[in-house]
Amino acid sequence: MKRISRNKQHNVAMSIIYQILCLQDLKIDYDIKELIASALDEPFEDVDIYIKQVVVGAIAHQHDIIVAYTPFLVKWKFERLAKVEQAILFLAYSHYYFVKDVDKKVVISIAVNQAKDYLNKDDYKFVNAILEKVIK
Repeated sequence: MKRISRNKQHNVAMSIIYQILCLQDLKIDYDIKELIASALDEPFEDVDIYIKQVVVGAIAHQHDIIVAYTPFLVKWKFERLAKVEQAILFLAYSHYYFVKDVDKKVVISIAVNQAKDYLNKDDYKFVNAILEKVIK
């Protein structure tokens, strides 16, 4: 089993969720275990539990997560957000609600940093604002 930093795990998990969202849009079947294993180039059984929890949690509860965000998307629909933005929001929700003993500020900080790295210049402000409302 390869050891990667938690920071790298966040980015890998977000990229797997992004990939799944794209496959779903294209109506292409996928095997979540294969995608996770492939992203880390190791057998699924050897993948760190954190990545399994957040990715599987995000996808298994996708509808419920969208429902949780929807009331706070003024003049927007979740489906209209960029796929990377959706992936960041799915990951943050899954991280907070499906991983034990996680601090809200840490989850939001991770999501904001990902938004700064992967989204347009000021999109991190939206990510921060919506997560402040959804993560309680």
